Amino acid sequence: MHRIPAVVIGAGQAGLAVSTLLTGAAVDHVVLERGHPAQRWRSQSWESLRLLTPNWLSRLPDWTYAGPDPAGFMTAAEVAHHLAAYAAHSHAPVVGEATVLSVRRVDAGYRVATTAGDWAARAVVVATGWCDLPYVPPAAAAVPAGIEQLTPATYRNPAALPDGGVLVVGASASGVQLADELAASGRWVVLAVGSHTRVPRRLRGLDIMWWLDAMGLLDRPVADPADRTALLREPSLQLAGRADARAVDLPALQARGVTLAGRLLGVDGPRLRFAADLPATTAVADARLRRLLARIDTYAQETGLAAELDPSAPVRTVRSAAVTELPLAGIRTVVWATGYRRAYPWLHVPVLDATGEIRHAGGVTSVPGLYVLGMRWQSRRNSAFLDGVRHDAATVAARVRADVGATNRYGAVA
Repeated sequence: MHRIPAVVIGAGQAGLAVSTLLTGAAVDHVVLERGHPAQRWRSQSWESLRLLTPNWLSRLPDWTYAGPDPAGFMTAAEVAHHLAAYAAHSHAPVVGEATVLSVRRVDAGYRVATTAGDWAARAVVVATGWCDLPYVPPAAAAVPAGIEQLTPATYRNPAALPDGGVLVVGASASGVQLADELAASGRWVVLAVGSHTRVPRRLRGLDIMWWLDAMGLLDRPVADPADRTALLREPSLQLAGRADARAVDLPALQARGVTLAGRLLGVDGPRLRFAADLPATTAVADARLRRLLARIDTYAQETGLAAELDPSAPVRTVRSAAVTELPLAGIRTVVWATGYRRAYPWLHVPVLDATGEIRHAGGVTSVPGLYVLGMRWQSRRNSAFLDGVRHDAATVAARVRADVGATNRYGAVA
């Protein structure tokens, strides 16, 4: 049994950020990782995946992007390298190949059992992230056995798929990027569209993230923790990390030959059935986009930027109503780009709600000494971003420091 003041579970951006701050606060700790730092970026991403945020918007405690392309977008492999370098720079005490088996409350602290040994700690930070396990809806059970089913975590590239058409379910960032890539490879692609937030990659000559950052919209706080549930229902961005600003919104995909449909209702024998909600869904997204563009235009006027920049382009719309039924024949692959869920089968502490999510307020749970980090809308809009996690890491590190004090390693005991 190893005794140590604090244990951090997960060596992604969240775990490494809080580790850096704990080291700076003289709090002895260990970072447990099932593989290597940034393991999910290494093993659960498709080949062409890039960050949605430009490289300059990668600000972690005592670490920022210093490469030759600040306006570019790191690939998944580059993000993994970036975070591994961060771990080395901060001398993060990472224990690799340490799959967590259980976390239990013991006396005034916790016992953390892993495949690499057990730790006793006063405080535990769960930093396993928001994008943990791909969510696959129940409709997948009705897909015939001869059709391959994938998620963004298991998809790699178009050439790895069986010949034939592809149904992509979900039209947020992952879904539209995969639909675009598959259509560009010459495949017939059907995109089942649900709620989404539409933004342009570039606006008036500047990246959309520049505008959102300058206007303080990325740092938009959760004013009331009770509002967090509603904010979590906000659809994620329909965007791709591309320096060429190639649009992946629905009008652009439709122009490239992608067949647009509403929400997938199910597989009914030899046919796919879709809701007739695409016109309403796109109308809501288009209205939200127009409000954002108007807000940006106002900001540009008020700051004197408007005269120096290009005017805003008109908002394009989907040309026709969506199909509501299609034959399954011709579809050989289904990609479920339907979001992610979290699972904590190893967390034996009463902090999970009825859906299995960790109950918390800004990362602080109801059980003393147990914290969570890297959640979407944890305290602000960008809490789950590579950039925004630094704010919540500072809050959590301060709480852990208050719990355990500035400490030295207790050392290993039998």
